[in-house]
Amino acid sequence: MSLADRLEQARRSSPVVPTAGSSATAGSQEPAVAVDPYAAVKASVHEGLIESLGPQLYDPHLASSELEQRVRVTLQGVLEAEDTPLSNADRTRIAQEVADEILGHGPLEPLLRDSEITEIMVNGPHQIYIERAGKIHPVAASFTSDAHLRRTIDKIVARVGRRIDEAQPMVDARLPDGSRVNAVIAPIALDGSVLTIRKFAADPFTDNDLIAFGTMTTQARDVLDACVRGRLNIVISGGTGSGKTTFLNVMSSYIPDDERIVTIEDAAELQLRQRHVLRMESRPPNVEGKGSIAIRDLVRNSLRMRPDRIVVGEVRDGAALDMLQAMNTGHDGSLTTVHANSPRDSLSRLETMVLMAGVDLPIRAIRDQVSSAVDLIVQLTRLKDGTRRVLAITEVVGMEGDVITLQDLFTFDFSPGRDDQGRVRGSLRSTGLRPKFAQALSDAGIQLPAGAFAVGDLREPA
Repeated sequence: MSLADRLEQARRSSPVVPTAGSSATAGSQEPAVAVDPYAAVKASVHEGLIESLGPQLYDPHLASSELEQRVRVTLQGVLEAEDTPLSNADRTRIAQEVADEILGHGPLEPLLRDSEITEIMVNGPHQIYIERAGKIHPVAASFTSDAHLRRTIDKIVARVGRRIDEAQPMVDARLPDGSRVNAVIAPIALDGSVLTIRKFAADPFTDNDLIAFGTMTTQARDVLDACVRGRLNIVISGGTGSGKTTFLNVMSSYIPDDERIVTIEDAAELQLRQRHVLRMESRPPNVEGKGSIAIRDLVRNSLRMRPDRIVVGEVRDGAALDMLQAMNTGHDGSLTTVHANSPRDSLSRLETMVLMAGVDLPIRAIRDQVSSAVDLIVQLTRLKDGTRRVLAITEVVGMEGDVITLQDLFTFDFSPGRDDQGRVRGSLRSTGLRPKFAQALSDAGIQLPAGAFAVGDLREPA
């Protein structure tokens, strides 16, 4: 055990005496702020490294691999010149932490390297939580101060040409690996800067992975595969963290490789593997409040790019009107996601977003547009046990009077209950109803697999 570890263990075992005015109680579960016994050493090494390398750290023409090699070689020299007696374990730890600070994202770097962590939530400089296997846990890592956290946020947003300051205290960005980043700073964030990172796997999940996780079944996968190849317009609906973007990635993998695909996102996250993919990303306004490029602008522009498919990461405003227009004017096979709690709610959300476009249309006309544009809705949710599941696959049948009629093709069966660990045993089951779009798929030369809608005890793989 290193000296730092022994000091940390001693600090944790010693009783904590509340100071005057402290609100701590015996039952408080607030994580204690970790004290780094080598903070001064790391600061000294950090300064020595900057003095040795200087402008090389910010040279845009220097390859990242070469920069990393120079940093690590210089680090060893600076550490050897350090007067403080250090064990080999402590030297290795300090070198890694300083390298993470210079080359990466400081105390977040070990969490970003952990492939089992799916989300990182920084609630101010001294409180970090992670999501692992659908459950949220606190971790001991922390930033030294809010200024330290702000430097990390600035480094992330600068890489993608975004900005964050008091005039624009909220930003959406992404990491080089595509992970989604949201940051909020003062004056909006009252207790220190807030940073949320939704990690994406370097190797994207496949449909077989989702089947193994229990998100969907082989039977549902085969139907969705046929629907995408048959150029049906599909909306993926769900709440925050339900896996919509991951599912959209999987669905887009069914698009034939010879089609021209245009993707439109707020922050580029989709990882399509086809050859002919054009990626576009919205842009916030500049310092002068000008130059904003909205999702709606990109959807309209994409229609002039001769797309076979339009994939919109998420519609949340008047872009819904342009998306519906595209679906209704020959751009079949489009895919998008919306935030909603059920298939019926997703249609209501689309209606509301069309009204946000500022076009004075009667509700009946909007519903006609929605019912003729959208063919299928896939509803996702994150259950209490942390798993993400497809709750329903629903066909949009058409209009009956002023109401859009829906037909559930698959629904989630909760009847098996839960196991000893509280994990939901149920799975997605076919309702036995045959969709009206089956004939359209047949006319397009897409044959649904035999037993695609059969009702039976179709077990998922272990």
